[in-house]
Amino acid sequence: MFKNKNNGSNNLCGENVRLLRTEAKLSQRALADKLQLIGIDVDKNAIQRIECGKRFVTDIELRAFSIIFNTPIDKLL
Repeated sequence: MFKNKNNGSNNLCGENVRLLRTEAKLSQRALADKLQLIGIDVDKNAIQRIECGKRFVTDIELRAFSIIFNTPIDKLL
């Protein structure tokens, strides 16, 4: 079985998503709702798994986070 060598995390952006979300005073559910409004089908549980590094993040989702937080993609990484 393949294991990531990034300290066991499945993404690079989870911690930054959490920081930006809390700075914007959004709950995980509110962030999921915003993503759904722009066509990204995720729920609160997916946001939780992204933030703790248990879920991979697609490039499309990364772009959506960039749009919602009005921040460049490289800041998320």
